[in-house]
Amino acid sequence: MNKPDMKVTIGSLTLQNPVMTASGTFGYGEEYAHFFDLSRLGAIVVKGISLAPRVGNRPPRIMETASGMLNAVGLQNVGVKAFIEEKLPFLRNVGIPVIANIFGATVDEYVRVAQELCEAGGVSALEVNISCPNVKHGGLAFGADPRSAAEVTAAVKGVSSLPVMVKLTPNVTDIRVIASAVEDAGADALSLINTLLGMSIDIAGKRPALRNVTGGLSGPAIKPVALRMVWQAVRSVSIPVVGLGGIATARDALEFFMVGARAVQVGTANFINPRATLEIIEGIEQYLLGEGMTSIDNLIGALITVED
Repeated sequence: MNKPDMKVTIGSLTLQNPVMTASGTFGYGEEYAHFFDLSRLGAIVVKGISLAPRVGNRPPRIMETASGMLNAVGLQNVGVKAFIEEKLPFLRNVGIPVIANIFGATVDEYVRVAQELCEAGGVSALEVNISCPNVKHGGLAFGADPRSAAEVTAAVKGVSSLPVMVKLTPNVTDIRVIASAVEDAGADALSLINTLLGMSIDIAGKRPALRNVTGGLSGPAIKPVALRMVWQAVRSVSIPVVGLGGIATARDALEFFMVGARAVQVGTANFINPRATLEIIEGIEQYLLGEGMTSIDNLIGALITVED
């Protein structure tokens, strides 16, 4: 039997397979190039990019938890100008789509980063991280309020010549409300979930384990939450949904496809196994072959529920 067709489309973006890296876990791509051929990925989503460079938070800022990790790195990055000058030349030659994750403290910062990346060439799409605090509105995350989420989405979409995917925070009451608001504001796709807010205590020192006190929880521990939210989002919007959160194996990825995700991102697993993305791609192919499926499309949304 021939290999199954693994191609997927996310808005106007076509990927050779549905497996991407997740922002913040794969650096700028070059860091992983000696582990495997990066051109086998569906896309690379790079570390979050801001208008100005950021040094991030002081350590300790990463710690292991049961089936996961907490991080309070603080979105450390080189800034958009250095990214374009120093990181993008390598990425242009990888031969697969490059998705730039962007963030800011104000809507204007998002817009300026988006403009510079669109003009640079070599970037295939933007992923807008709306989990960041809006400094003009008391520090509440853009993604925690549907109006703020819609505002930043519309602003970036208004200046972008590239597809715009919005990355949703799980730290909300109802993910469906945010997903719908972002879709109405013009997003081409959604990705979810970002990390869950958590904390840990050093009981010997009676102090927070992270200097920042709280951090983002990721890894296998959050997969059931991520899967539920992706399932809800898929049923609430008509634009493509990309699933992430605790995906470490092909089996994990298959669950996200079954609830309707058109693609997946692999994050924390990259720290444990640098070849995780490649193994997941191969595992998906083997599953499709074993089930006699000719295309990944046969699997997307294949979930059978009681109401069916």
